[in-house]
Amino acid sequence: MRKCSLILIIFLINLRVAYSIERISLKLGADNLSEITSIVRGKRVAFAVNQTSKLSNGVFLVDTLLSLGVNVRKIFAPEHGFRGDADAGEKIQDSKDAKTGLDVVSLYGKNYKPQPEQLEDVDAVIFDIQDVGTRFYTYISTLHYLMQACAEKGIEVIVLDRPNPNDVVDGPVLDLKYRSFVGMHPIPILYGLTVAELASMINDEGWLGGGLKCKLQLVLMSGWKHGQPYSLPVKPSPNLPNDQSIRLYPSLCFFEATKVSVGRGTLFPFQVAGFPNKKMGAFSFVPKALPGFDGNPLQQDKVCYGIDLRKTKQPLGLNLEWLIRFYKLSGQGSAFFSSPDFMDKLAGSDSLRKQIIQGKSADDIRKSWQPDLKKYKVLRKKYLLYDE
Repeated sequence: MRKCSLILIIFLINLRVAYSIERISLKLGADNLSEITSIVRGKRVAFAVNQTSKLSNGVFLVDTLLSLGVNVRKIFAPEHGFRGDADAGEKIQDSKDAKTGLDVVSLYGKNYKPQPEQLEDVDAVIFDIQDVGTRFYTYISTLHYLMQACAEKGIEVIVLDRPNPNDVVDGPVLDLKYRSFVGMHPIPILYGLTVAELASMINDEGWLGGGLKCKLQLVLMSGWKHGQPYSLPVKPSPNLPNDQSIRLYPSLCFFEATKVSVGRGTLFPFQVAGFPNKKMGAFSFVPKALPGFDGNPLQQDKVCYGIDLRKTKQPLGLNLEWLIRFYKLSGQGSAFFSSPDFMDKLAGSDSLRKQIIQGKSADDIRKSWQPDLKKYKVLRKKYLLYDE
């Protein structure tokens, strides 16, 4: 027994050491300061950044480049704002950053796309925002509109690369008839690319529209390859507070088109699912208006019953079983999808919603994705910048 315990302890120590070495060897795009400063020397620079835009040492990229004499003109802020403390869907207002005095221009308020006048005093825009690898996570939509606006003005976009924590290919490919801010490109829900690889795909596949092509520069990572796990040092948005929520997010986000709570208004968002009906499950929780999370959560102050997924060992990828389970238990039929239009936008077509209503199994639904996924995987290989 002692021998087994000793072996287990040694294994865990080795695993921790290997993980530490892995983190030390990783060099983010943002860490390549000499390359970045060389690219922007003599240029007027804007940043598309948020709270994740830090070097590996934890220092904000904007602060670092300001200290190195880079001519920073303004900041473009995505959903959740520059400091990342706004609720999901909350409109972000133009403002001034208290620390740097820089103007902060919202790309999640009156418009998603920088206006021509907002780029008049800019020669280059640096994009450095942590992605989670999910098509409906809106930071990549902000990237699209930024690239499009800069292409129209002949302005350079510099993408600083970071690992993708959901680094897998899975889910239905978007039908462009269902294009929206939560899905802009004909890619699967989980597309298995870093943000730099995706930017190249958007640019070279002509997805900016109108024959536009952006002047694109990529500052790559080193010490990382596809399939290598990555734990985010900074939460990418208020309701994705840890690795488990990020891993479950692609599967649980479909509930956002229903009345089922995914734990917004708790300390464990996107790690539970529940509805105010005891038949949904033995686990219970009560969404509250919590500072720093969601100010007006679904099913606020009601006891929700359902499932606790905080310790579930879910592999990377989409799990449809939870959605199908709640659909069946609800007994509501098609009315379960309280926002069918939003469900179709999240899924990328109306097929998934209709398949669930028709009683198709998760396996049958997954099989229907395979022809499109096979084509996508061929396309994806053209844009890989790292080994697999």
